[in-house]
Amino acid sequence: MLAYEFYYRDDTDRSQLIGILPERRNDPERITSDSIMNWVGKVLGNSWDMSRIIFVKVMIDNKTGEIV
Repeated sequence: MLAYEFYYRDDTDRSQLIGILPERRNDPERITSDSIMNWVGKVLGNSWDMSRIIFVKVMIDNKTGEIV
């Protein structure tokens, strides 16, 4: 399963994991960096500085739940 890990870069430029969201869209043409960032903004709310959030695409094994 495709998912995204979201990280927040703090004032010292260290990245802190803030969450993992699974990709549920079936149409790959709808999946863009902007749509991913809009999605996490809706989940997190307005209290975050979105310019400090980055994401990494990851694959999660459906059987074990491990990130591969």
